[in-house]
Amino acid sequence: MAIEIGKKAPAFKGMASGDKEISLKDYEGKWLILYFYPKDNTSGCTKQACGFSENIKQFEKLDAEILGVSPDSVKSHDNFKAKHNLQFDLLSDPEKEIATKYDAYGEKSMYGRKYMGIIRSTYIIDPKGKIAAEYKKVRVAGHIEKVMKDLEELKSK
Repeated sequence: MAIEIGKKAPAFKGMASGDKEISLKDYEGKWLILYFYPKDNTSGCTKQACGFSENIKQFEKLDAEILGVSPDSVKSHDNFKAKHNLQFDLLSDPEKEIATKYDAYGEKSMYGRKYMGIIRSTYIIDPKGKIAAEYKKVRVAGHIEKVMKDLEELKSK
């Protein structure tokens, strides 16, 4: 499914850390930074999660919430959050249904081998539930700063 800027964000619902159910509707009226990552406690994913968490106050000042999504279990997310003191929810997507809706699951390649997996992706969803920005095949370095800068620009429009 192709995601389009300005179109309604695909609805989702799933279990999050702390055993709570979260859906897109929970973020109505707020900006949402929805990001997809491959696996808890791996180097890139940890850097990305910690980067968002370290900047949580700046995102809150912009009236934005952050939600991370990966195929890991709720238990794995609970451990990841506690270990790194993450200040936002992590959604478990073991069947990759949410990632598929957001075009964040697909063919990847490593050392010439092709396989299916989570494509590191981030979306900014506006308070009306529409896709405001999309980042595909994200590189962790500089990403959080780029998302924050773009969010500031989107909010000033």
